Amino acid sequence: MKDKKLVAIGEALIDFIPAEKGCAFDDVTSFFPAVGGAPANVCGAFSRLGGRSAFLTQLGDDPFGHKIERYLKDTGIDTSNILFTDKANTALAFVSLDENGDRTFSFYRNPSADMLYDESMVPEDAFDDAFALHFCSVSLGDFPMKEAHRKAVEIASSKGCLISFDPNLRFPLWKDPADLKAAVDEFLPMVDILKVSDEELEFITGESDIDSALPKLFQGNVKLVLYTCGADGAYAITKKTRAFAPSVKCDVVDTTGAGDASVGSFLWKLMMTDTDRSNIEDLTGEALSDALTFMSGYCAISVGGKGAIPSYPTLEEALQKTGGQGR
Repeated sequence: MKDKKLVAIGEALIDFIPAEKGCAFDDVTSFFPAVGGAPANVCGAFSRLGGRSAFLTQLGDDPFGHKIERYLKDTGIDTSNILFTDKANTALAFVSLDENGDRTFSFYRNPSADMLYDESMVPEDAFDDAFALHFCSVSLGDFPMKEAHRKAVEIASSKGCLISFDPNLRFPLWKDPADLKAAVDEFLPMVDILKVSDEELEFITGESDIDSALPKLFQGNVKLVLYTCGADGAYAITKKTRAFAPSVKCDVVDTTGAGDASVGSFLWKLMMTDTDRSNIEDLTGEALSDALTFMSGYCAISVGGKGAIPSYPTLEEALQKTGGQGR
């Protein structure tokens, strides 16, 4: 089990990170490019920790697309199933940061190459030795990539993989928030692991309190809810038990990719403890607490650097900086 891989599907793009924080877009003097895209970031964290991961997407046959592919490959991600097209460019996202390192996005993606990835492009053999499939909501709009996600979930489920979903709500990408809500509602019951933040809870469930929201989150196949609350810590909840870990106090430089670092490191911990569909609901509070503690320390290191994957530590670096906490 511990040598199985994580497969993710969705968008990969270039995040243009501002040189300054605490100012609006029109006051930023320069940006620097960093490889991003939530599903790719999750693979990056998983691989940086020593796990195997593979990414399914399509990039533009342009300098940005080839930069992304090279970077992901150098990070240890299997890029053999990444496709290139000349029908659209690689997606770009310009970011501004407030004083706390929190972000505002401006996307160039209308359409981008990843949006044109369709169900016929999903390779069935990519899931032969997979532990889990992970995806987000950015690519669940009314374009071909949505059907590719449905196909990937179908294949992964048939092969016994855990299905992990982080809605990762990005409202600027949707003309109508109701369409985003409908997409989340459609895919949520298909998954085993659902990650949701405190900022997303009310939009997804209509409830602002996690306990009131749980009946609406434990729909369909959902077996574990990973509920993150930023500086207020994180919870892992099953129908049988729950655990909590406080956030690690740190100096925040950039929160880009922090949620993805959380998901990637949490999934890595589950893989390392031989968690699968047959036993995920039987995880003890101690096991969940251990995974959350490691995740919290890993995320704290991530927000201390700029960009997503470039800020993710290796397992050795993470253990050194956290004193082996959550090993």
